[in-house]
Amino acid sequence: MSEISCHIITIGDEILYGHILDTNSKWLSENISLLGLKISKKSTISDNYKEITTSVNDSIAKYNLTILTGGLGPTNDDVTKNCLNEYFGCELVYDNKTLDHIKKIFKKRNLDFTPKNKQQALVPDKCQVLHNKYGTAPGMSFIKNKMVLISLPGVPFEMKSLFNDECINLIKSKFKLPVIHHRIIKTVGIGESWLSDIISDWENNLDKSIKLAYLPSLGRVKLRLTGHGKDLKKVKSKIKKEEMSLIPLIKKYVFGFDSDELENVVGKQLIKENKDISVAESCTGGNVSSLLTSVPGSSKYFKGGMIAYSNEIKINSLEVPKDKIEKFGAVSREVVEEMAKKIRIKFKTSLGIASSGIAGPGGGTKDKPVGTVWIAIADKNNVLSKKLSLTDRRDVNITLSSISLLNIIRIFLEKYRE
Repeated sequence: MSEISCHIITIGDEILYGHILDTNSKWLSENISLLGLKISKKSTISDNYKEITTSVNDSIAKYNLTILTGGLGPTNDDVTKNCLNEYFGCELVYDNKTLDHIKKIFKKRNLDFTPKNKQQALVPDKCQVLHNKYGTAPGMSFIKNKMVLISLPGVPFEMKSLFNDECINLIKSKFKLPVIHHRIIKTVGIGESWLSDIISDWENNLDKSIKLAYLPSLGRVKLRLTGHGKDLKKVKSKIKKEEMSLIPLIKKYVFGFDSDELENVVGKQLIKENKDISVAESCTGGNVSSLLTSVPGSSKYFKGGMIAYSNEIKINSLEVPKDKIEKFGAVSREVVEEMAKKIRIKFKTSLGIASSGIAGPGGGTKDKPVGTVWIAIADKNNVLSKKLSLTDRRDVNITLSSISLLNIIRIFLEKYRE
């Protein structure tokens, strides 16, 4: 089977100028690769006819699949649809399904339906319309010389849902895809190099038909096992066998698999253990609460939080003893443990968690440099705390502290499971 190649093109001057970050091509690369296609090229181009036409023409000549994102909006700088209409020799016609969908959106939001909004339902008559459930710009697909071009809106959540709902089946119908299976094992609390040392013997004896990839991110490392073959069942069986021998080596660091996220896993643990939780945040500034409540159904276990950023709030609102702050400092085991205990009592929850640290860039001392963070978790009988020695970067420290707090919930629930 010949390799199927793909070229991803993001369209937008705002991306070229650096005003927004191109997350679309990253997400598309990951999800297209899961289908067994090779990402041969990624490009970012300007919002103009010549750039789009030249890029599309070159891409269709070289690659099996071209995916465009961006330039499908209602304003004058969005020219992708008109450009593709001209390139493929089409005429613009109204797609009734899209038009009805757009009208419903505007009616539901009690907004005026303008001629420009109506124009969003115009599509090239030779394209296959890809229905956008969450926006007004439909996706489109075209065929030329057995090569497939897909055009998607640039709004990330619209693009992602459209790809999952429409494009995966479209791609599968147009190409004979190879048999490929990925298994992702997600770890937290250990760095990439230490993880590789632990599993080096296992890795050296890995089945030759299975490839291992380390995918590190802030505070977490994903291990991806990938298998190819002619029989999906056999490929999955081989990967499962290797996984079963790997997990015992790194069990205490594994928090989930495939699409699991740490905040979702912790939420499921809290529900399973019938626990609720409250949060006292200092250096994380509400980020942990945001992560916990990003999970649908989090109201079952998350009761509330307090951003006790200043010592005054820690003392007067959270009721941390003033003498402890004066004796040990706000960034200390003693104070963060008090914060966790006090928030649990104040919000009447099973668990309380807390953070206190020096996120930076200023505020550090010789004894407590920037990046010194204490985190804690408490129930009515136990308290667990940990000191983190992080970086000089404020944004990184907030992220790493938040991940560590989520992880300490996971550890605590396993350690003190009734």
